[in-house]
Amino acid sequence: MPQLCVSIECQNNLFYKSINYENGKFHNLVSTKIGTMDKNMFNSMIDFMLGGSERVPSFSLPAVDIGAYKRPIKENLRVTWFGHSTCLIEIDGKVIITDPMFSDRASPLSFIGPKRFTTDVDFQIQDLPKIDIVVISHDHYDHLDYDTIRYLRDKSEQFYVPLGVKQYLESWGVSPEKVVELDWWEENSYNGLRFAATPTRHFSGRGLRRDRTLWASWVIIGTKQRLYFGGDSGYFDGFKKIGEKYGPFDLTMLESGAYNNAWADIHMMPEETVQAHLDLDGEILLPIHWGKFNLSLHPWREPIERLLAEAKIKGVRAITPIQGEAIVLSEQYETETAQYVVNRWWDKSLGI
Repeated sequence: MPQLCVSIECQNNLFYKSINYENGKFHNLVSTKIGTMDKNMFNSMIDFMLGGSERVPSFSLPAVDIGAYKRPIKENLRVTWFGHSTCLIEIDGKVIITDPMFSDRASPLSFIGPKRFTTDVDFQIQDLPKIDIVVISHDHYDHLDYDTIRYLRDKSEQFYVPLGVKQYLESWGVSPEKVVELDWWEENSYNGLRFAATPTRHFSGRGLRRDRTLWASWVIIGTKQRLYFGGDSGYFDGFKKIGEKYGPFDLTMLESGAYNNAWADIHMMPEETVQAHLDLDGEILLPIHWGKFNLSLHPWREPIERLLAEAKIKGVRAITPIQGEAIVLSEQYETETAQYVVNRWWDKSLGI
């Protein structure tokens, strides 16, 4: 089955109207080094193929059965993390899913590429509740998954994507009337929810051609809560600007994983993730982009350990749910000073 959309050539006039599009490509707001083949990058590629310790769990990760969604939601907001950047958000009676990825590999091929970690529960997309809205941050294989979109195309009412990504969805059978394509700082409302596409510091591309489509983070505004879904990004001053325009946020979902010094401009270090949360004026931080795929050289559990250590220093309240665990934020922190009890489910040595 096709993984690439052959019509992706940025021929849509919307691209040419974007101030972020120039000379046939989209560009970051700040100077960004993306995988230049220097000595540092070359050594990292060798290490990625041959080295690195504990990059994959040696045991099945604990997970919660998706059947838990049969329970009615008691509050206005419930969030579930399914590993990596897939979050299911129940807000104002609507169900949103971000960067849905339920395939075995983050790859255009079914037999090679990063394979998802083994979990106690094998999540089946068929067990999800009805999805009202799908939100996509960019077109990389670990965020825009062909098989998952094909499943959701007739089972979801609306798709929000950055400029250029609509062509993929249309070629995969999603009705064009369902897809809303936005540039940075553009907004759209759907059934009482407000969505804004906001900048990130990253890149795009499936295959050899880069930056023909836009990459974005997303602001989701309901009747009572404001949420921020970060997608992929290196650290930059854009977080502060987004916080000033749309914050404060009740919850930020920010990447903490798949980082490396060789590509530090496009993926944050865990300490930078904590700072980005503060820049955004966030209340509670949900670390994402870890716990599902081996996409870098660091030990698989290192991102969450480093993030929690920095969060403690900076006084940031982070939550660490088990994959598939439905979290009602008001039940995690009953008062402003209450401390979230971290379940170190990733640490086998503790007998969890």
